[in-house]
Amino acid sequence: MSRTIRKQMIEALSRADGTFISGQALADVIGCSRTAIWKHIEDLRKSGVEIEAVRKKGYRLIKMPDVLIEGQILLGLETKTIGHKVVHFDSVESTQQIAHQLAVEGTPDGTVIIAEEQTGGRGRMARPWYSPKQKGIWMSLIVRPLLPLEKAPQFTLIAAIAVARAIEEVTKLDVKIKWPNDILHKGRKVTGILTEVQGEADQINYLVIGVGVNVNQTRTDFPDQLRDTATSLLIEKGELISRKKLVQSILKFFEKYYTLYLEKGFVPLKIIWESYADRIGEIVTARTINGDVVGIALGITDEGVLIIQDHMGKKHHIYSADIEFNHSNTNETLL
Repeated sequence: MSRTIRKQMIEALSRADGTFISGQALADVIGCSRTAIWKHIEDLRKSGVEIEAVRKKGYRLIKMPDVLIEGQILLGLETKTIGHKVVHFDSVESTQQIAHQLAVEGTPDGTVIIAEEQTGGRGRMARPWYSPKQKGIWMSLIVRPLLPLEKAPQFTLIAAIAVARAIEEVTKLDVKIKWPNDILHKGRKVTGILTEVQGEADQINYLVIGVGVNVNQTRTDFPDQLRDTATSLLIEKGELISRKKLVQSILKFFEKYYTLYLEKGFVPLKIIWESYADRIGEIVTARTINGDVVGIALGITDEGVLIIQDHMGKKHHIYSADIEFNHSNTNETLL
């Protein structure tokens, strides 16, 4: 079944709001025969959609599976372009990898690649990203801004505030952003963001923004080495969270801030980012490829670069680093 037909079928059945809709009415909506409708219904059932069929009444939707298929995401999505093409997989090695392939092939701006499970998910510096089946949001977003290459790192910060706003909207939980790419709740990581760019000296060809959100894991779902540093929205909220609603909210806020950025630059987004910033004004350690920088995190520049002032008063501009939070007796690293 094509994605378009799947979307139309799910929309028609959902609009019926639990009542029956005749095969002929569905055929009129889809533009095919009643025999073809029966085949499409069977295809939906195989994908896990529960549909009741009663002779002379038609079909009604009983239950949608907890899978992030295109029809689910598009139904109720409040965006103009972002997320209007969704490529869904049950299990992949990495959505980032597939996103790069599709981007090279010319898939449109705003395409989302999403998977129920990643077997080889990765974060910054090729670190593994634990992505269990149907427990979180594992997706990559392709955007094609007409901007110079040096603007690419700002998109990590734009995505971070979009995810933070979405988590707040859907769960009402308070979250913080740890520069440059982590979303934390009470010091524990719930989201990681990985931005990769393909471009030339003076222009971005495309960006792939990977977003991994720990949504419905229980504590025992995490490997032992992550239980002290990672958490999920379920653990923090105490109830299951709709992955569909969260995906839709992330895409909505990303489009909002992406549009604002293209119109007015990063400065208005910097203000929003700083309202979520974790540990600004406190002592941190930035571990860079050129060595460690210890000092007070002063904030970020208009370009999104972190500024740290050391004990001698010298200000360091940090473009890429692992940030550790400093305490009186020990350092804490959030992986």
